[in-house]
Amino acid sequence: MQEPVGNCCLCGRIVYCMDGFLNGVYIDNDLYCFPCRKEQPLL
Repeated sequence: MQEPVGNCCLCGRIVYCMDGFLNGVYIDNDLYCFPCRKEQPLL
């Protein structure tokens, strides 16, 4: 099951919850997709 959680705060890509696991990273009230999180290691 795939449910949208929100948009990445950097690129705007939709971040999903897939089978109960967040397909992204939530840091300091900001949601990031995995590709953006890898590009911004100091976040």
